[in-house]
Amino acid sequence: MLVEARNITEEALMDYKEGIGTFTKKMPKLAELYNAFTEECFKEGVLSQKQKQLIALAVSLYAQDEYCIIYHTKGCLDQGCSEEEILETIGVTAAFGGGAAMSQAVTLVQDSIQDLQELKH
Repeated sequence: MLVEARNITEEALMDYKEGIGTFTKKMPKLAELYNAFTEECFKEGVLSQKQKQLIALAVSLYAQDEYCIIYHTKGCLDQGCSEEEILETIGVTAAFGGGAAMSQAVTLVQDSIQDLQELKH
């Protein structure tokens, strides 16, 4: 199960990377503008990049966007978020998104944290 879950996390990240690559080839100007916009949104500012990744994870959970859930779980870990910070973010999201947000969090987020930490080792 663990190997299978890791493959799902890696596969989702690769699928997104390939998809955005294909989109960029077909719509280069739009992709360039979108990338510039999102890069600006996630730059260090009054809010840290770490805080912005936690917010993005919360929004992803609330929106039930599995690719973004995995992507921003990785972003949280890359920015040095602890598992406790991620789980606290999940709690706040579940306060708004109820069972739907919680079900994604207790499965996909927790699996992704474990998978991504194993990939680092």
